[in-house]
Amino acid sequence: MLEWPARMMFPPVCAGCRRQVSRPGVLCGACWPRLTLLERPWCPVMGTPFAHDMGDGFLCAEAIADPPPFERARAAVLYDGVACDMVRGLKYHDRTDLAPWMAEWMLRAGGELLAEADMIVPVPLHWRRFFRRKFNQSAELARAVARLSGVRFEPSVVRRVRQTRPQVGLERREREDNLRGAFRVEPEGALAIAGRRVVLVDDVYTTGATVRAVTLALKKGGAQAVDVLTFARVLPGGEGDFRPVVSALI
Repeated sequence: MLEWPARMMFPPVCAGCRRQVSRPGVLCGACWPRLTLLERPWCPVMGTPFAHDMGDGFLCAEAIADPPPFERARAAVLYDGVACDMVRGLKYHDRTDLAPWMAEWMLRAGGELLAEADMIVPVPLHWRRFFRRKFNQSAELARAVARLSGVRFEPSVVRRVRQTRPQVGLERREREDNLRGAFRVEPEGALAIAGRRVVLVDDVYTTGATVRAVTLALKKGGAQAVDVLTFARVLPGGEGDFRPVVSALI
């Protein structure tokens, strides 16, 4: 009975541009073509799409040349077009209302990871940055994914113990140096993750420096295995059907 009055007072809007749409959580006709879903076939480790089916177990060049500390990475969409707008809206413009809709696409991409997971852990913010921003965008996504999947949400097992400079504009090696020693699993967190399989959630996978650093901290703290699930992904050049969106790196 209350649904129609509520929709009249607060009509559903496009998750990308905020035009009015038929129901919450959908994109309008102008924004939908600007969203690129990442689809199989993809590298079983990195989740990088291939132009053609390369057969079971075929790895992308990135997974072979620089094996990650995590087991698998998956992302829902290419970091381009409307996906950039959504990430920036969530991260910089307090659009926490976007998190549940972004999480639905993440659930689609990361179903195999979540089916085996014991818990979901977000990439943490340093407390000073959290105080300024008032929320952690990765935790908002992780909470929504946990609610949709039924997997336990553990927001506090890993801490960011060193405030780092923003990653914007840094090359991969600079990002790795910037994040060295920035994350730690405290003793109470170690009890929670000991022998467990963790899905680590972040908003965007750019070079992978952040999720690699958090993965190493989680494994040092006793996690059995770590998978990575992000909303968006910047793809490396020469892989699959896509090319990186260099101007959109965050």
